Amino acid sequence: MPTREEAFALLSAYNGDALVTHGLAVEAAMRHFATLFGEDPEYWGMVGLLHDLDYEQFPEQHCYKTQEILREKGYEEAFIRAVMSHGWGLCTDVEPLSKLEKTLYGVDELTGLVIACALVRPSRSLQDLEVKSVKKKFKQASFAAGANREVIQKGAAMLDMELDMLIHEVIVALRPIEARLGLGQPSYM
Repeated sequence: MPTREEAFALLSAYNGDALVTHGLAVEAAMRHFATLFGEDPEYWGMVGLLHDLDYEQFPEQHCYKTQEILREKGYEEAFIRAVMSHGWGLCTDVEPLSKLEKTLYGVDELTGLVIACALVRPSRSLQDLEVKSVKKKFKQASFAAGANREVIQKGAAMLDMELDMLIHEVIVALRPIEARLGLGQPSYM
């Protein structure tokens, strides 16, 4: 199994800053949930880090090109299947079945929404972001329109978790890396 450093180098080789940042956000969320569920944060984190590996260069082949690249790089089939499952119903027919797969499915889109919510705050920070603020923006379809609310809700249901709790845990997961996500620098107008 390749190391985290090798995984990060691979992600960076295929993607620019925006998708690398997204990968880091999903990695942080996956590590957090792995710890909550008593699973391996290193493994779960790498699944999160690499889930969108092919998206920037091969959007029409999303997930399938990643599958090919990961096989070439020596990743195990369970890891590849987990990555493929985040595209269930969107670009793959790989249904999330394991706790890891369901978590990736649930947090992927939500990390983007949570970050967008922090960006419009005066503090530009996750430190003072509350679930109710995210829920308010969640209901506003035009806000962070790329964040698929249906997928987020399905993910919460798969995890048998209230949406509020899923949002809370993602906020908590991202707080320690907010500077790396470009957050925490107040905007002065």
